[in-house]
Amino acid sequence: MGDYFKTDIGQLDQFLTNLERCVDELSEARSALDHVRADQIGTARLDEACDKFQDEWKYGTDKTKEMVHSIKDGVKSNKKGYEEVEEALTMVLKQIAAQSTSGGAGGDK
Repeated sequence: MGDYFKTDIGQLDQFLTNLERCVDELSEARSALDHVRADQIGTARLDEACDKFQDEWKYGTDKTKEMVHSIKDGVKSNKKGYEEVEEALTMVLKQIAAQSTSGGAGGDK
C-alpha cells in the first residue's frame, strides 16, 4: 500500500511558495495598470469598458487571493499532520528497535 501513496513534505513547502508567488504576480499585474486611468485611453465607451474591467479584475484578484489563502491553510495543516505522523512513527520504530536489541521480549510470562 505504501508504494501507492507517498507525501514529500519538501514538495508541500514548494507548493506553498508557488501559491504565494502566483498571488503576488497577479497583484503586481493588476497594480501595474492602476496608474492608467480610463479617461486617458480614448473614447467614452472604451473608458467605461476599461473602468469596468479594472473593477472586475480587482474583484477577481481579491477572490483568487482568498481562495489561495484557504488552499495554503489547508496544505499547511496537512503538512503538519504528515510531519506529526512521521515523527510518531519514527519514535515508535525506534522504541521497537531498542526493545528487540535489548532482549526485552515482553510477551510470554
